[in-house]
Parts: sequence; structure tokens; C-alpha cells
Amino acid sequence: MDSRGKVALITGATGGLGKEFTKIHAQKGGDLVLVGRNQSKLDSLKEEIEKEYKVKVTTIAIDQSQLDSSEKIYEEVKKKGISVEYLINNAGLGGQGNFHERTMEIDMNIININMIALTKLTKLFLPDFVKRGHGKILNVSSTAGNVPGPLQAVYYATKAYVTSLSNALWREVEGTGVTVTALLPGAMNTGFAKASGLENTKMFQNTGSPVDVAKDGYEAMMEGKLEVISGLSFFQKPLFGLMSMLPKTTVMNMIYDQQKNISPEPKK
Repeated sequence: MDSRGKVALITGATGGLGKEFTKIHAQKGGDLVLVGRNQSKLDSLKEEIEKEYKVKVTTIAIDQSQLDSSEKIYEEVKKKGISVEYLINNAGLGGQGNFHERTMEIDMNIININMIALTKLTKLFLPDFVKRGHGKILNVSSTAGNVPGPLQAVYYATKAYVTSLSNALWREVEGTGVTVTALLPGAMNTGFAKASGLENTKMFQNTGSPVDVAKDGYEAMMEGKLEVISGLSFFQKPLFGLMSMLPKTTVMNMIYDQQKNISPEPKK
């Protein structure tokens, strides 16, 4: 399917996976609406993409942890007369630590960004897509959504929601010309680990490439697939497949071990 001249709205666009989605779509000649918190980063990315790929880029600087952010994004797009063809809900937030020790504000922000903002944007744009008979949505979930996640309890739970919602919507809109795809990456080499306090954990010592994951996700969206798993290492793939057959307590012990901070080597 040709993306030339078609607009993709990408949240969390200025870094990691979002920036890779931006480049992929621009390479195919598509225009962009880039959403992020930092206007200067958005401006820099806009300049880079327009210069390199000769496409039109619109930016919206907004904090998606704010509960009215999705409505503001939708209203801004409508006000500018932009017809969005692809919605890529990429913005996400994580954070390490025991649930009972983490602040209310931080965990509510994870829920607001990972679940509420994503749900609202999908709820706002999907009726337009169905009414006109074409459009594609890619929701970035995670392989984390398939299991409970001690030391990232809220993050894992939100990603379970994203996968479930996306899968259900894929079936609901079947035959309308519209598709909803879930992307389930493994741990990636992006700014997520640093922002979430997970840099010094086993899980983020062997990470996948956001370039490859974005390519897999974008292609799956274009093909209208239900979901795609991407970014797992050679050793992680068979382990991921075994997770459903292992006792849940065993799985949680494994994840806990992967997500706790690695003890520094004693000084000699």
C-alpha cells in the first residue's frame, strides 16, 4: 500500500521507537503529525525530516499524562484540516520499584499515558476512519503485557490492557476497511530504560534495535495484522514461548530477577 501523501500521527515521536516510525513514514513520502512533550525537540525533528524527505510535518507539543490531552490533539488536527490516515499510539511510560513504595503521581501518570491517552485517541479517530472506510491504527504494547511484572507492576498491567483492547478492536472493525494492530516489542535500546530506572538490570543488558522493531510494526500495520512480536533476542524467543506453560509463580520469580538492580561488583 502506498503511503505517499498520507498523514501519520505519531505520539512519543521525538525519541526511540517514535523517531524510527517517523523516519520510516517520511521515507515512503508520507506527511506527519508529530506529538511530544518538548517543543524544541519537535522543532528539531521537524526541520530534520522536512529537509531530508521533503514531506510536510506538523507538531503538537503536549503532555499526554494530562487527561484532556487527547481531545486537544484531536481538536488541533481538525482545526488545521488534517486528515489522518495512520494513528500510531507510541507514547509510553514505565518505572521500576515496589508498587507500595512508588508515588501515586508517578503510577497514575503511567496509567494516563499508556492506557487513557491511547484509548481516547483511538476512540476519537476510529469513528472517522470507519465512516470513510479506510485508516490504520498501530498501538505499541509490549511482550510485558503477556505476564505479570513484579517491580513494574503497573507498566505490565497497562500493556496487557493495550494488547487486549487492540485485539478486540481488530475484530470489531473487520470488513470496514480499517485495521487495528498491536506491536509487542521486547526490551529495546532506547531511552526507555534510563527514564524508567532499568538501565542497571539484567533485562536491559541485551536489547533489541528500535530500527528493526519499528520496521516490523509499521509493516504489520500496513498489512492489517492482528499483532506482531518483535525485538526478542535469539535466547529470549524460546523462553517467551515457554512462559505460558510455566507456573505463574516461576514466571514472576524470573521477571523479578530480571528487573531488580544488578548488585555492583565488590571493590578489590
